[in-house]
Amino acid sequence: MEPKAYLHQIHPVLPVWDVVEALDFYVNRLDFRIAFADDSKNPKYAGIIKDAVEIHLQWHDMKAWELEPNRPMLRIVTQHIEALYQEYGEKDIFNPHTLLRETAWGTKEFSFYDPFKNGLTFYRDVSIK
Repeated sequence: MEPKAYLHQIHPVLPVWDVVEALDFYVNRLDFRIAFADDSKNPKYAGIIKDAVEIHLQWHDMKAWELEPNRPMLRIVTQHIEALYQEYGEKDIFNPHTLLRETAWGTKEFSFYDPFKNGLTFYRDVSIK
């Protein structure tokens, strides 16, 4: 009998116009660490990791942002959401409208955009204590 396929991870790729700047934001502001980069001086593709989450960053020509396309919104399941909200709040990452809130769909979450207009939502299920 053939083994059944099993999906166990996803590594989203975020478009950025400057991979070095993106690495600086994710590593120095959001406490990710660099997993890999295709070039140590001028990377065009790199991966970052924090806990069990891996995100890839891929260079795209800055002209792509002139078109104002919709950017990705990542939803990252998080334990101790209050602690993460406080940690990131102390790093001046949020805009004035960023709030930790409970939603009608049963989550506690906060959202913001990285410098490249990619959305990040960190959340937990309210029913899980």
